[in-house]
Amino acid sequence: MFQEHDFHYAMENTRIVVPPRSAIETFGTTRFHFSLVTEPLDEVETVRIRSGTIEAERPRILSPVHFRKVLLEGFGNEARDFADWLEANPDAARVLRYGFQFRKTDLTEKLVKEPMDEAVERLREEISTGDDPFGALIAGVDDVWEVCLLKFSMEMIQRSAGDNVAEWKRRGLT
Repeated sequence: MFQEHDFHYAMENTRIVVPPRSAIETFGTTRFHFSLVTEPLDEVETVRIRSGTIEAERPRILSPVHFRKVLLEGFGNEARDFADWLEANPDAARVLRYGFQFRKTDLTEKLVKEPMDEAVERLREEISTGDDPFGALIAGVDDVWEVCLLKFSMEMIQRSAGDNVAEWKRRGLT
């Protein structure tokens, strides 16, 4: 079970190295393809690279009362604890005024004998020059890696919210 300081540590030490070029779709499901690079605590000059997909369903306008209805399909107990923490700290979750169901799928994991900086730079180059507008590179913390993915998800919500709300207003839905 994580403590609150674990969440803070993950939030402070997770960075989006390469953000997706596209935002969350206003009227459809969005699938972000991520590579998350972390350093295992028990191995030197080694990184763990987790790759997969995070799916954000079509945004829905919800009041803050509905935070507990956020579903984290495929995530473990630590991610659920994080969602509970967000609900208990509404200032941290102010951006979640409209909800999503997040799913992580197609998860693969591999250990690579390579220093963290070199692995991040190599993957940054691959993703930056690729043709996937939904590709992302995240550097995070190994033992709380799911929280790192949730931070990425929150940042994508923040980045997309203005455009989503503007689109709802243009169509008279707010």
